[in-house]
Amino acid sequence: MKNMRWILFIAALPIIAWRCAGAGATEPPRPNIVLIMADDMGFSDIGCYGSEIRTPNLDTLSQQGIRFTRFYNNAWCSPTRASLMTGLYPHQVGMAGLAWPKTGPQGPFQGYLNNRCVTLAEVLKEAGYHTAMAGKWHLGEHRPYWPVDRGFDTYFGLISGASNYFDITNDKSPKAIRTMAQDSQRYQPPREGFYMTDAITDYACKVIGQQREAAEPFFLYVAYTAPHWPLHALPEDIARYAGKYNTGWDSLRLRRYRKLQELGIISASTQLSPRDSAVSAWADLPASQRNEMAQKMAVYAAQVDRMDQGIGRILRQLAASGNTENTIVIFLSDNGGCAEGGPQGFDNRENGFPPGGDSSYMSYGQSWANASNTPFRYFKKDLLEGGISTPLIVRWPAAITPERNGQVLEQVGHVTDIMPTLCAATGARYPAQYKGRQILPTEGQSLLPAIQQGKALPHQPIYWSLGNHKAVMADGYKLASSGTGKPWQLYNLEKDRTELDNRAASLPQQATTMQQLWEKWAERTGANMQKQ
Repeated sequence: MKNMRWILFIAALPIIAWRCAGAGATEPPRPNIVLIMADDMGFSDIGCYGSEIRTPNLDTLSQQGIRFTRFYNNAWCSPTRASLMTGLYPHQVGMAGLAWPKTGPQGPFQGYLNNRCVTLAEVLKEAGYHTAMAGKWHLGEHRPYWPVDRGFDTYFGLISGASNYFDITNDKSPKAIRTMAQDSQRYQPPREGFYMTDAITDYACKVIGQQREAAEPFFLYVAYTAPHWPLHALPEDIARYAGKYNTGWDSLRLRRYRKLQELGIISASTQLSPRDSAVSAWADLPASQRNEMAQKMAVYAAQVDRMDQGIGRILRQLAASGNTENTIVIFLSDNGGCAEGGPQGFDNRENGFPPGGDSSYMSYGQSWANASNTPFRYFKKDLLEGGISTPLIVRWPAAITPERNGQVLEQVGHVTDIMPTLCAATGARYPAQYKGRQILPTEGQSLLPAIQQGKALPHQPIYWSLGNHKAVMADGYKLASSGTGKPWQLYNLEKDRTELDNRAASLPQQATTMQQLWEKWAERTGANMQKQ
């Protein structure tokens, strides 16, 4: 009997050893996440996407990771942020328009996130992440619709839309009241020594420093207001671009176009779209106007430059905390360059002060926005490529092998994809229910296989509805209409990324099939409802 027990014990040793090894083994640590969004920045406004603006930190980030060539936003601030945070389309979550204090029934245009969605912060917090945000929220102006009400443990930044960078009380008009907050309390920044971009960076760096010894991973959402108007920048940054834009937008567009081709962001066969029809040739402007417009673009460039400096500080703080290797860093913009103010931009103060300081309140206008969106047509709030195309940089050393650093990836993607991608990367569960509420299933698809393998994957159809504009992208084609009663336009984006050859008449069946796709989607999501 004793011999039999010994024999059984010896036979069981491999199983015991396997179980002990399994018990002692640890899973790879879950990645930290730093998600960075620029505001009103065009497709070609950073160096690694064709720009002359000094952005060494973003350029280095791209060389340590990958760049997407065909990533899309929703063409406007709040709708893009809503999809980024929820993985759903804007109409589904109450954000078909801008965030604002709304009254009346809930619906697609209510102006704050509804209860049929969960945010990235809510999902990741349930998965054991520390969640923090620095910057512009614009998804609900009042409690209980602030970041701390939607899953963020800590928050510092601008609850409202764009504001004066130096003094939020001195905005575009007396009615434009801007709210900043720290966690659950309103925050009033000091009148002296405050600059919005730096304040956002400071808080982001503080969060990373505080998480240095923490056991749990962290999710940090950094939403800059730069380079959204007003044209406000620090003097030392403006000085760096003095005289740089005296040659104007026509030569700038051509230089950026050629650099985009050299970088492989666009193909050699991609045509440069013509100068926008509302924009004058630079050479036709009087000298005084050329000087004024060159100053505006210098300030805009300085705003992008200061944002890049802030991103550099964040990346250095990550490195000092030992978190570089297993942190996913993502950078993108919420819409294309902004044409608001017409070809020359607006000047709300009209007091004779140059752009840049607190006493001014200007935009850089449609003419420079046309350059920001090189090589595409149209702008923010439009659904052609100039309105919805964004840079997307992803760095994740633990998943992107060194030989792929600097890769340019021809992968289609949309802001609704960020939620499923980060859920897949972290193991977080996207819920069917949250706090007793039924949650809509995510609309995006995970891009994690493309990020890990470096190979472009097919993408499901992507849809847009913004005001009276509508569009759908599927199988390399885009069907778009620019307003009620306006005909549909069909473009083969594989051959005609700048949308110069409308194929609606020559490919009527393709156009009809895609129109039906859009109509079914619009009925399902509420995107066919008009603002009351």
